[in-house]
Amino acid sequence: MTARFSRPSLAVVKVGSSSLRGEDGRLDRGQVDNLAMQLVHAREAGTRVVLVSSGAVAAGMGLLGLERRPVDLPTLQAAAAVGQSELIQAYQRTLQQQGLTGAQILLGQDDFVRRGRYLNARTSIQRLLELGALPIINENDAIATEELAYGDNDHLAALVASMLDADLLALLSDVDGLYDRPPAEPGAVLIDRVDDPDALDLERIGGAGSYVGSGGMRTKVVAGRVAVASATHAVIAHARAPDVLAQVLGGGSVGTWFVAQPRRVEARRLWIGFALRVHGRIEVDAGAAGALRTRGVSLLGVGITGAEGDFAAGDAVEVVDPDGHTVARGLSNYDVADVRAMAGRSTQRALTELGPAYTREVIHRDDLVVRR
Repeated sequence: MTARFSRPSLAVVKVGSSSLRGEDGRLDRGQVDNLAMQLVHAREAGTRVVLVSSGAVAAGMGLLGLERRPVDLPTLQAAAAVGQSELIQAYQRTLQQQGLTGAQILLGQDDFVRRGRYLNARTSIQRLLELGALPIINENDAIATEELAYGDNDHLAALVASMLDADLLALLSDVDGLYDRPPAEPGAVLIDRVDDPDALDLERIGGAGSYVGSGGMRTKVVAGRVAVASATHAVIAHARAPDVLAQVLGGGSVGTWFVAQPRRVEARRLWIGFALRVHGRIEVDAGAAGALRTRGVSLLGVGITGAEGDFAAGDAVEVVDPDGHTVARGLSNYDVADVRAMAGRSTQRALTELGPAYTREVIHRDDLVVRR
């Protein structure tokens, strides 16, 4: 059987919290050992690996005697702080027995959107790989606020893969892959290959996964979208399947394969489209939505019907059509109050009624990433 792709030189491997939690509510050390050994074997087979591991909150839940994932931020942060050291020590113990050294790295959104921190993070991870270490990355959950909503590290892993120009993103979860509907429903079919993530019906596929994790198939589809836009293959597979990582890295027919685009999207557009957190939304009419999708134009006030959120000039916003579907993401030149004032006005009318400060594009096409 022909392999899906050639063996990757560099792979980012993400494992979810639901795949690392045992029946007793604590960290499943046997599963951590199993995954660590698979990472060792991957290195021996010629693939450098970076691990993005959830599980800090799940580990802390067990140590603190919590039966369900907390929903309030202070308890989430407390569980992450308690569990992070146990998680890393579990990986480190197995890796050191095999002659490898794990290196803990905690990242947040600023490490992707601030250029200096982005370059420092990338250089540090690359140097660790050169030195033979195995980077183990997690979000800085103990002090994070918005970051905890990233989606069980799926989004983080995709951004790391993009940052490092990885050949493959492996998303190891508690399901066999992406199904055409929630897998518990009768007739659900595993999707073997995805050539266009934007063509997937997310409403039918379903939302959040198990109660232990914060992610779900939606976050994995978004992660796959980031990966393929970065010219990186992505595979969703079951973390507890025997030798799953060897199968994924070998291009075997396991899980769901998101096929990499042949060309990488410009880094700044990836940053606007995926790294920045959205602070609001701008609603447009059908004509403006069509022009954005097909003609690559800037967004002007005349096509806007409304705005929501608390965004300022320079913030990232979503642009949605009359049906509520996302058309694009971009950087707004105006705050939410100004956008509302400009809604429905042509450039000439905005000049006459509002003044010369309101004659620019609401979002310039160079600051706009269209979702097709």
